[in-house]
Amino acid sequence: MDQGGPISSETRINERIRVPEVRLVGPNGEQVGIVRIEDALRLAQEADLDLVEVAPQARPPVAKLMDYGKYKYESAQKARESRRNQQLTVIKEQKLRPKIDPHDYETKKGHVSRFLEAGNKVKVTIMFRGREQSRPELGFRLLQRLAEDVSELGFIESKPKQDGRNMIMVLAPHKNAKAKTKTTKNADSSGS
Repeated sequence: MDQGGPISSETRINERIRVPEVRLVGPNGEQVGIVRIEDALRLAQEADLDLVEVAPQARPPVAKLMDYGKYKYESAQKARESRRNQQLTVIKEQKLRPKIDPHDYETKKGHVSRFLEAGNKVKVTIMFRGREQSRPELGFRLLQRLAEDVSELGFIESKPKQDGRNMIMVLAPHKNAKAKTKTTKNADSSGS
């Protein structure tokens, strides 16, 4: 017994709908009722529309009278709009050592601030070597200090935790950080 090819996920329209009867929905969303497929196709031709199967799993399947080309165009526009509104999350990483020089700390803090202003998350890693591993509180204090220094730009998304020889903390930007920085930059440029 031949089982046929793979089931197509494409929407069936007009003559491709091969069922004896369908539950017909009119072009304005009104319920017409259960109609023989021949009558539904005739109504579609008279209205110069397509018969589109919208719910093939239903018993009987639901078909709607509509302009299929316009429908496909609008659904593609909606898909494009939803993709445009998605935000891509980028995680930047900044590595520190427990015995960091004050000037180096300021430089690293500047990098973290820049990443947060750009709307990126920052994974801050403190690397312990040798005997430094017996003093994890040094790394914890350093991460807390960094989080306090950049608190106006971001917040701690995941608290500092020991991971083998490293201690890791993730900082995330505030929701409206991008909007704030843009407005302040615009105000600065217009005021000067």
